[in-house]
Amino acid sequence: MLEQYKTVFEGGTAEIEEKKSRFIATVRPVETEEEALLFIEEMRKKYWDASHNCYVYSVGENREFTRCSDDGEPSGTAGRPMLDVLLGQEIYNTAVVVTRYFGGTLLGTGGLVRAYSKAVQEGLGSSRVIEKKYGISLEIVTDYTGIGKIQYIAGERKIPVLDSEYTDKVKLRLLVPLGDVSEVQKAVTEATCGRADMRKEKDLYYAVLDGEILVF
Repeated sequence: MLEQYKTVFEGGTAEIEEKKSRFIATVRPVETEEEALLFIEEMRKKYWDASHNCYVYSVGENREFTRCSDDGEPSGTAGRPMLDVLLGQEIYNTAVVVTRYFGGTLLGTGGLVRAYSKAVQEGLGSSRVIEKKYGISLEIVTDYTGIGKIQYIAGERKIPVLDSEYTDKVKLRLLVPLGDVSEVQKAVTEATCGRADMRKEKDLYYAVLDGEILVF
């Protein structure tokens, strides 16, 4: 299980022009190879009159399903450069189709590589990329004397607080990165002199986007 990885939360579209050829990059988040293939087919139908619909996708925490295609462009001038951008930015579970409308002027091998690479970069730039972190939802129950200390620990380590409940006790739910669980539990125990009860609720991925916590 990856402790953290980057992926596209919301896909985008970008267009560049090279010597009158149009290159349209469409980016889509995908969770399975089937989703990636359906997306590629969708783009082929949408841009049925294009010269080429080259694509790349990488799915799985170990990139188990990673493919790219030149779609008729000279070998190695489209799919592989597109894949290099995706791998270079360390983005997972994402598919990109770059559609080309030929403008009448040959770009040459180097020109094609630069154009397809740039199109993917622009497409990713127009998308919303997030970093998912693997962690746990940790429930902490303590008395009122311990609440301030726990909030300080969470704030100091930038650990998101999912929610809180105040009755005769205080119940907090924290989103703790996997690698910090033992350290946080130890800190809470020491700060509350052992008066805090803690239990792991579940494993999950989460991300922070525009100050909002997203749980997956």
